[in-house]
Amino acid sequence: MEKIIEILNGLKSGVDFANEKSIVTGKILGSVEITTLIATLEDEFDIEIGMEYMENSNFDSVDAIWEMVQELQEA
Repeated sequence: MEKIIEILNGLKSGVDFANEKSIVTGKILGSVEITTLIATLEDEFDIEIGMEYMENSNFDSVDAIWEMVQELQEA
């Protein structure tokens, strides 16, 4: 989970991503940053995030991102 926080901090500094619950819906990250986040997650964790996972709820918090990554790694 620390790696996800590190990735997010690299995209946008000054945000308490560990406690943030509306990363996407609160427009903390824009579309370009979200695209970069997805590509970085895929590279870092050796996963492929398919269209079925492209929902705000999967990217709105570190916990949600971590759950999605774990699910994809187990697939």
